[in-house]
Amino acid sequence: MARALLRITTRCCSPLYSPSSLPSRLQSHGLPPTLRFPSLSFSASAASTSSHGPSSGDGGKEEEDDKGKYENYLGMSDDELMAQCDMGTFKSSGPGGQHRNKRESAVRLRHHPTGIVAQAVEDRSQHKNRSSALSRLRTLIALKVRRPINLDNYTPPVELLQILPLKSTIRSKDVSNQIGPNNIKFSPGMQALLDLLFAVEGSVSEAAKILGLSTGSLSRLILSDDSLRVAANELRASKGLKPLK
Repeated sequence: MARALLRITTRCCSPLYSPSSLPSRLQSHGLPPTLRFPSLSFSASAASTSSHGPSSGDGGKEEEDDKGKYENYLGMSDDELMAQCDMGTFKSSGPGGQHRNKRESAVRLRHHPTGIVAQAVEDRSQHKNRSSALSRLRTLIALKVRRPINLDNYTPPVELLQILPLKSTIRSKDVSNQIGPNNIKFSPGMQALLDLLFAVEGSVSEAAKILGLSTGSLSRLILSDDSLRVAANELRASKGLKPLK
């Protein structure tokens, strides 16, 4: 059992980058680097809540079963996601901090299941900082948490279809207009795209075939968002592939 949990944990939840490689809009403020973006890891107890039961011995079937056992954190409501977090408040430091946060209005969230930390310090309102930190947490979960997929019977989820260009041949008419990086619904689609890239060993051309796009079209989608570009290139580098530019 312990070995099965360890294998699932290390395979599906791989940290993708260091704090310095993140776009500036996602970097934290007022914390030492070691506290800003800790390496993503799961304890045995956390893993057991996400995936439990003996191995089936059938690799494809095991992946298919595991997919449903991992929590869909991005599908949770704000209240549900907050229930999985520790929230801390503090006064921000640095230039202007004494004016911006005379009280402890800065907010830091730590997501228990993943260990991901997100914070917001820029507003004098604790409520607004809490909302901003939660939004950043969703983005970081999308970027850092990989979920297993079985390519043999893979069907792109609707959140991924929504971020694809209209020229995609698998995009049905009932899918809404393309969602861009500034839309709050972009993060779930971004996570699904990175899951697919992870499954095809970072190959944009292979992912493009599955998504009914040309390699160029999918590359442009990845490059349209700094966070997605950094995550994809870190993943590709881990597979010995050149970065997208």
